[in-house]
Amino acid sequence: MAFEVYVILILLLLFLLSSAIKVVREYERGVIFRLGRLIGAKGPGVFFIIPIIDKMVKVDLRTVTMDVPSQEVITKDNVPVRVNAVVYFRIVDPTKAITQVENYLLATSLLAQTTLRSVLGESELDELLAEREKINAKLQRIIDEHTDAWGIKVVSVEVRDVELPETMKRAMARQAEAERERRAKIIAAQGELQAAEKLAKAAQIIGKEPAALQLRFLQTVTEATAEKASTFIIPVPLELLRALVGKYESEKSESTEK
Repeated sequence: MAFEVYVILILLLLFLLSSAIKVVREYERGVIFRLGRLIGAKGPGVFFIIPIIDKMVKVDLRTVTMDVPSQEVITKDNVPVRVNAVVYFRIVDPTKAITQVENYLLATSLLAQTTLRSVLGESELDELLAEREKINAKLQRIIDEHTDAWGIKVVSVEVRDVELPETMKRAMARQAEAERERRAKIIAAQGELQAAEKLAKAAQIIGKEPAALQLRFLQTVTEATAEKASTFIIPVPLELLRALVGKYESEKSESTEK
């Protein structure tokens, strides 16, 4: 009988000893409660607690990647969209994460969903599509302010996907096509304007030097005859004809006087 009592006592002692020894990893902390009162966070490594009297809750300090479910949002310019996001956060104060909020994971997720709908509801569609970094920074700042009391630091918030209605996609495609056509017409008009300016300058130069017109004419003929062609018509400038007629009349008058 005494032997059985000793065995039970030894087993009980081993059980209490095993309960008293706690080991937490490098990325974990153990929040200790003694008879319901908060003692503090311990770790990493090996430490002892008082069995039955002390209770330990492990808290992971690694960065948590939380997927925010898709939210139906109506933007400021009354466009319905579906948006989802990703929140990156980590615990910087384990005691607050346990004592200040019942379930910090659930609370952070619900807060992120509410903030996402609120912020995107105050933004226009063009801002949501073109200024994604600005919206991400605003979401991160608001969520971080609310979770600071829970000992949580929000590292980053990223709006991942923006789903638009098919009618809006077609409207945006037509708008983009019209914008490209407008730019093409503006570029063509600018090209015509520059060409007209260059031609006006060329006309001024040719007007001052008539021989330049002849040289340009001969250059044009050379370029045109470089291509193989069976027939080539050369226009004769009126200035050249006037010069020939004037020379012929002067020679004729000289011969008549003789």
